[in-house]
Amino acid sequence: MSYLEYNVKTIPTGWRKIFHLNWALVILLVAVSSVGFLMLYSVAGGTLDRWAEPQMERFALGLFVMFAVAMVPIWFWRNVAALAYGVSILLLIFVEFFGIIGMGAQRWIDLGFIRLQPSELTKITLVMVLAAYYDWLDVKKVSRPLWVLIPVLVILVPTALTLIQPDLGTAILLLVGGAIVMFCAGVSWWYFGVVIAAGVGLVSAVFSSRGTPWQLLQDYQYRRIDTFLDPSQDPLGAGYHITQSKIALGSGGFTGRGFMQGTQSRLNFLPEKHTDFIFTTLAEEFGFIGAMSLLTLYGLIILFCIISAIQNTDRFGSLLTLGIAAAFFLYFAINMSMVMGLAPVVGVPLPLVSYGGSAMLVLMGAFGLVQSAHIHRPRSR
Repeated sequence: MSYLEYNVKTIPTGWRKIFHLNWALVILLVAVSSVGFLMLYSVAGGTLDRWAEPQMERFALGLFVMFAVAMVPIWFWRNVAALAYGVSILLLIFVEFFGIIGMGAQRWIDLGFIRLQPSELTKITLVMVLAAYYDWLDVKKVSRPLWVLIPVLVILVPTALTLIQPDLGTAILLLVGGAIVMFCAGVSWWYFGVVIAAGVGLVSAVFSSRGTPWQLLQDYQYRRIDTFLDPSQDPLGAGYHITQSKIALGSGGFTGRGFMQGTQSRLNFLPEKHTDFIFTTLAEEFGFIGAMSLLTLYGLIILFCIISAIQNTDRFGSLLTLGIAAAFFLYFAINMSMVMGLAPVVGVPLPLVSYGGSAMLVLMGAFGLVQSAHIHRPRSR
């Protein structure tokens, strides 16, 4: 036993947990959030008060939440996974009847100090309950039809409740995120082949239903699809947002125009420049180098989560970590694809960078779960 190992084992339990935190992951989260503070300062015209300062306060609270969640043993989160999922479903039902309407959608619950978006919470509780389910289930039963049907229903219920808000972006995240956990748990490839085939059929049905009494999507969602396929159809209307976003991305070049020198954001051509389209401001001001730097930080966060999951011999902790890493990846992948015109505009924020309260706190809580799994994983003595 080395001197360092001896001293770690003699530290009281609470301090030992702090020592075993994945500090590299903490540093990466702080780095990405700092990029967000910088960009929010820029899009506000050089003032902290409007967006940057509130975001800093939320991140500080988020760090506290992450450390608090991390200190709780992972077995506790396994035991409350089903309860947490049930509460999130009830909140989704509650928001359908009593939620606050904003920008044509009913997605939020006003708690006074913050507007809670239950669908954000559901992204994490869904991963928790699926990880707990596959931790409980015998590995030999993972691909049997009955035992596959149960998690499929668990995924479809919140997806459907989110879709009717309407919130297509979050519904996609729930559906794909849940499927990734099932895949990581070892569900047979054949099921995913069937789902892909069904997805192709669903897409056909979506387009066929347009203009009929049984139309599957809202009119504005169809307009988003039209804009995605051909933004030039309505460059001053539905295609305006993505057109301006592409102009901002292209004008940044390799090194960017410089901090607070982006014309698209400074002159208010960019829509939702502090939330969904903040990545375009980053690319315009810092160019390809700035965009790739942020993408590298995101990639390192995913990498450290995967390494932690591989090292973890506890099935629940490993699946939980992989599921949260997948949800985080979908967050930034969909947002970046959206602002580059590679995917329809579905209103998914850039994680830890876009302005927002409930998304920030839920995401930091999720990384607290990752830390809990990392700290409390079985270790050789």
